Amino acid sequence: MKAGLLMEAAQSHQRLAESTLKKLKAHASELDDLLREEIRSTVTGEIRALAADSERAADALQRLQRAAGAHFALWSVSITAACMGIAAAVLWWVVPSQKEITALRASRDELVLAIDRLEREGGRMDLKRCGKEQRLCVRVDRAAPVYGKGADYLVVQGY
Repeated sequence: MKAGLLMEAAQSHQRLAESTLKKLKAHASELDDLLREEIRSTVTGEIRALAADSERAADALQRLQRAAGAHFALWSVSITAACMGIAAAVLWWVVPSQKEITALRASRDELVLAIDRLEREGGRMDLKRCGKEQRLCVRVDRAAPVYGKGADYLVVQGY
């Protein structure tokens, strides 16, 4: 009888263990589902936060790009203005004024008249330095007549 009671107690314990095992498996399954759902919601939240951070970073980069473009444009305009200013200053300093140009033209006209007068008065004569002492010599026209009391004046060639 003791053996029968022991068998019955063992079967009762076995059913209780099986029932507890089923409950444990169901509970583990529920925990697994709960854990998966928790992981899914956490990952989804983090991905949304990452997407928002990415959008903010993209906006910041676009603002930075616009600022850099404006900065580059400002530098370009500044450098161009500086170059133009330097060129204008050089022109103002180097190029003569209208008054100076008028004075230079008048001076040139006087010089042209002086050159014409010199050419009429023998300015085309051929002069050079001759001999060891480097004395001034002139080419004479040997076919022309001689002048002076001692025939010591000759006509200069090219006159």
